Amino acid sequence: MSQDVLTTETNRRHLQQIIAGLSDGVILLELDQTIIWANEAALSMHGVEQLGDLGANAQEYAKRFALRYRNNHPVVFDNYPISRVGRGETFSDVLVEVTPTDDEERTWVHNVRSRVLTNSRGDPESLVLIMSDVTDWANAEQRFEKTFNANPAPAVICRISDLRYIKVNPGFLEMTGYTREQVIGTSAYEIDIYEQAEKRDLAIQRLRDVETIPQMQAELRLPDGSSKQVIVAGQPLVLNDEDCMLFSFVDMELRHKAEVALRQSEERFAKAFRLTPVPILVCGAADQVVMDVNEAFLDTFAYPSEEVLGKTVADIGFIHDKGPRPVCSPPWKKPQGWTASTSACARKRLNCSTAPSRPTR
Repeated sequence: MSQDVLTTETNRRHLQQIIAGLSDGVILLELDQTIIWANEAALSMHGVEQLGDLGANAQEYAKRFALRYRNNHPVVFDNYPISRVGRGETFSDVLVEVTPTDDEERTWVHNVRSRVLTNSRGDPESLVLIMSDVTDWANAEQRFEKTFNANPAPAVICRISDLRYIKVNPGFLEMTGYTREQVIGTSAYEIDIYEQAEKRDLAIQRLRDVETIPQMQAELRLPDGSSKQVIVAGQPLVLNDEDCMLFSFVDMELRHKAEVALRQSEERFAKAFRLTPVPILVCGAADQVVMDVNEAFLDTFAYPSEEVLGKTVADIGFIHDKGPRPVCSPPWKKPQGWTASTSACARKRLNCSTAPSRPTR
């Protein structure tokens, strides 16, 4: 089809009708930045009904509409999309928040691109701004951002296409000591969250296939050169139309420290239990089955351990049936077991009605 056909007045009107019905907003300007036409979608995206409500030119437009970037920084007039296209710039995917200066409660988010229309000689003839209303998408992203940052569980988001981290929440920064600048844009190879992981090969394969990565223990390298034991899991998601992986973590450091402290405490107790010169017997509170005795007990009463362990206190018979049992029968009930210290009466084993004595064989 000849290009001359598109220059006729009839086809211009047809083209204008097509543009008017588009869901994208279109604003047409002269080279001097005078606004000469806009379709219904463009008017609706600014909350106005008539072309004049946009302003006669770029300067008046800037007085009627305040623009901000998505990081909440204001857009200066020279960087307004309408000013940039007025200088002959072509651009795409510029995200701005548009708010009427006389009604700050109303805000839209526009994705704006520009075109410079030329005549048959290639000289600029008119300017076009094309915008999409992405307010719903931006609101959803904002809700996700708030939820992601408020989540106390440490987390990062990695973009699959280049394996770079694009989001990190305060929980991860606090757990690791990294700064946001050290994480955002960094490759997954530089901050390897699956270093020393128990199922590293599985994690890497699932990441490549964009599939859920099950929980597993890993060692996370910290910026000071030390490392931290963590549990990490990966969940695929789509962010800004790109495949991503959300990694969430559980800090095992506190649990690890608690386990070490418990083990050390048990070792100290066991050492004290074995070395104390006081005879000690440990038995169950309900059945009084002997669970452990120390060396002092075996030496004092001349019992071999096989005749004591696993037997009940009654089976051993080292306590008289008659008379009070001041040591081995406490008036309170303990949940798991109790310890009988026989030191007071075991020193003599003579003429003591409450002292334990070995039965006659």
